[in-house]
Amino acid sequence: MRTDPYPGTLPAREHLPAAWAGTPVLDVVVPVFNEEKDLRPCVRRLHEHLTRTFPYAFRITIADNASTDGTPLVAADLARRIEEVRSVRLERKGRGRALRTVWSASDAPVLAYMDVDLSTDLNALLPLVAPLISGHSDLAVGSRLSRGSRVVRGARREFISRGYNLILRGSLQARFSDAQCGFKAIRRDVAQVLLPLVEDGGWFFDTELLVLAERAGLRIHEVPVDWVDDPDSTVHIVRTATEDLKGVWRVGRALATGALPLDRLARPFGDDPRDRDLADVPRGLARQLVGFCAVGAVSTVCYLLLYSAFRAVTGPQPANLLALLVSAVANTAANRRLTFRVRGRGGMVRHQAQGLVVLAIGLALTSGSLAALNMASSDPAHSTELAVLVAANLAATVLRFLLFRAWVFPDRGPARAADTVSRTGGTPSRATSVRGATAPAPGSSAPAPGPSPASPTAPSPGQAASWTTSDADPAPRAPRTPQPEKPVTPPPAPARPQLPARPARQPDHDPRTTR
Repeated sequence: MRTDPYPGTLPAREHLPAAWAGTPVLDVVVPVFNEEKDLRPCVRRLHEHLTRTFPYAFRITIADNASTDGTPLVAADLARRIEEVRSVRLERKGRGRALRTVWSASDAPVLAYMDVDLSTDLNALLPLVAPLISGHSDLAVGSRLSRGSRVVRGARREFISRGYNLILRGSLQARFSDAQCGFKAIRRDVAQVLLPLVEDGGWFFDTELLVLAERAGLRIHEVPVDWVDDPDSTVHIVRTATEDLKGVWRVGRALATGALPLDRLARPFGDDPRDRDLADVPRGLARQLVGFCAVGAVSTVCYLLLYSAFRAVTGPQPANLLALLVSAVANTAANRRLTFRVRGRGGMVRHQAQGLVVLAIGLALTSGSLAALNMASSDPAHSTELAVLVAANLAATVLRFLLFRAWVFPDRGPARAADTVSRTGGTPSRATSVRGATAPAPGSSAPAPGPSPASPTAPSPGQAASWTTSDADPAPRAPRTPQPEKPVTPPPAPARPQLPARPARQPDHDPRTTR
């Protein structure tokens, strides 16, 4: 699992401006492998639909995954004939590898992809990307398993799809309904910090991307789609399912051990009015109380069972000490992970040491209660001892929660955010996402414009670009050095510029086909 450095927390979501000059707003990637027969009608149909219905400038990128047939020639011909089409050649196979390569190099603020067979009805494309353009969501996925979806496919594929999603829900606690539908979109600013975390380069790429985004608290929008199965699909179901199960195990293990710094992907408070701080209302108190009570109930049961087991071989005070020590260590670890959402191993020893101090306070309460009971009765019944311990533990539990919240796991708010920024090399100023880059707040420094040195140069308007890369897994972009820049007053949004007249198309002898 990747542990490279990242640019830091994401900026607040912003609605993309209505007028966008020069750069396409949407970049639709069509990954292909040996699709010389279906590629031309697919791209022409997609281009016609976007030209007719999409209100922003767009681009269609054909990502050739090391095809061995005539697919590269067809892709190059389409890029030459159609202004908004470009082709990219990769020398290694893998849908996830192709998407990572093209998305990392794209300059469009909204990135999408769809399968070449166009099994998904294109009328769902605008509803898919609209929440990303408006700033409402971070990712958007088409779902064949939503109630509003209409799907035509065989029983075998239906069973495999539903079974796979049940596995994701049971093992990774995924809440999205369809992981493998080839119809997804993501904001570019989200992709820049999320893609370095995704390790898979094949079919599991989609699932890993969605699971990590969901665990990081990003907003995923689901769109019901109409979907017709392609009978000529070349996907090897058994091999793909095996690789997916291996990916589920790998991601689940990384999440369980806290190996992924998902807190760095959190959106800042303030882009939603409900996220603003309210006076005298502690943030997350209700959720922490519920989690603490659940952990405390399980811990108390374990403590009583341990006390009963130790009591059979020793006196009440040693049995109480041993049972409280074992249950307190487990209680601190569970509250650290579940109640207060602390990830990773940093500070674990300190938290356990502070937990032992809290244990000493609980030990004083419970031991004092037992001592008082023994003074009142020379031979108290075992049930009476348990009742006294339960009452003493309730009092210790209230005190333990207050100490955990205020001392062991305090919510430092801005201080914690500043610490995260300092570890990632960013700046604590609030930023907004414009054109897929980061626009700083007044008074902060802005990164110098221009393409990344590691990325291919984006095509200029009216120029179809074709470039080749063998870099299957590009390294994440290093944070740019802030450069001072004079504040510029943005001009009023002009009307959408008219595209230059397209050159006369050469006659195409391949008939347009629709599904």
